[in-house]
Amino acid sequence: MEKKDYDFWQHHSVKYLEMAFRTDKQEILESPDGYGKRTGDCGDTIEMFINVCDEHIRSVSFNVNGCINTNACANTVVSLAEGKSIEEAWEITTENVADYLETLPTHETHCAELAVGSLYLALADARESKKAPWKKLYRKK
Repeated sequence: MEKKDYDFWQHHSVKYLEMAFRTDKQEILESPDGYGKRTGDCGDTIEMFINVCDEHIRSVSFNVNGCINTNACANTVVSLAEGKSIEEAWEITTENVADYLETLPTHETHCAELAVGSLYLALADARESKKAPWKKLYRKK
């Protein structure tokens, strides 16, 4: 049997590579308007932090403990969510993330589910914080 060489750099799209290695949005915010944290069955964890102004997502950042695919998916969710209205952000799906990345391995779609799920939790938390702003002070991370 002939062994095929695998070239990571040639196997992935430019978008995937950009999102996989991007670090400028990796930041833990002290007092976000919305916070969401999910841990997958694989052990990877994503925390999402959102700031909202006039029902639009002003900024999104995240903290990740996971593989390169999880990092790529978290960065993609940030890119897809920033500047959108809260309602538009609820429409971001796992498929949107995978489509954007173009070369996310199909067996790694759980990473996209993890990233989108943590965004949804942050959106729900932002909604609750708007109803009862005082709860934001007592949020556990």
